[in-house]
Amino acid sequence: MAKNLKLEITESVFALFQAHVSAMIREIRNMGVTVSLDAFGTGYSSLSYLKNLPLDELKINQSFVHDLLDDPSDAAIAETILALASSLGMRALAEGVETAGQLRRLKAMGCQFFQGFLFASPMPATELDAYVAHQLGTGRRPLL
Repeated sequence: MAKNLKLEITESVFALFQAHVSAMIREIRNMGVTVSLDAFGTGYSSLSYLKNLPLDELKINQSFVHDLLDDPSDAAIAETILALASSLGMRALAEGVETAGQLRRLKAMGCQFFQGFLFASPMPATELDAYVAHQLGTGRRPLL
């Protein structure tokens, strides 16, 4: 089902093929696919294209998450991306969450969606069913 699929596009791809990619994103979203702008703030960031891009989500790059607890600038950037996404009617997702401290800080900032080794390591699709079954068996909410 299309609603269970998420397409991630990087800023650099969008910057190179802006007109073509924008039209393609609109078509993909019309099919029910979620579209996320990956690594926001690390490439060719332009706030002007955000207002016209049909996006569902901004991803806070792991480079800002990594030093979130120690670097006030990274914390400010993450918080700004969260506020920007919210004001534009988008979700924000923090990638590269590796510690409980990072998770707590991001939650305190209002972030609701996360990716990273804190939750699971990358795994082959053949191991995914067993992983989800184990998570359900331990009473933990599945991460999917």
